[in-house]
Amino acid sequence: MAGTLLCICLTIAFLLAGIEHSVAGMYLCRDASGKVNFTNVPNSSNCTAYKLQKKQVDWSIQSSISNRSDRSRYDSEIRRIARRYRVDPPLIKAIIHVESDFNHKAISNQGAQGLMQLMPATARELRVANPFNPRENIDGGTRYFRQMLDSFGGDLVLSLAAYNAGPGLVSRTGGVPQITETRRYVSKVLKRYKVYKSLM
Repeated sequence: MAGTLLCICLTIAFLLAGIEHSVAGMYLCRDASGKVNFTNVPNSSNCTAYKLQKKQVDWSIQSSISNRSDRSRYDSEIRRIARRYRVDPPLIKAIIHVESDFNHKAISNQGAQGLMQLMPATARELRVANPFNPRENIDGGTRYFRQMLDSFGGDLVLSLAAYNAGPGLVSRTGGVPQITETRRYVSKVLKRYKVYKSLM
């Protein structure tokens, strides 16, 4: 009896611990008196196959956790490159956060690539040979953002809108385009900028 209880308790402990793999070949058996046993060798017709359920992993949470540790990975490059092009480093970090969440291998549905999500044509114009190389991407993206600032008289909001929606559209509309994605983008970057400004 004590052995049966111990077996049941151990099984419950494994379940509560959330075993991360399925246990194959386990059977739940009841004897004539109704006692429950777990075994890998079924010894009667009263045994049924039993598998512990595979633990589900929320990869979005895992990614978020890992990215938290990556958010300072490029700080030295960001500072060096941003100062070269006379852009506030926390602003570039905020753009990278919103554009790619610090994933240097990121590719958007439209084909934008790398940390600062450069479109292939833009990368070629900026002479970025490898947009997935963090240093090259940050350099190209920061230069491009410097161009936006110069084109729009240093107006940060318009420059961010131009980085997201294109300078031609911002020039034609004379302001931030009535595009939900672009307006959200500008808002997100400004919020991140405020946070990183207090940290960097």
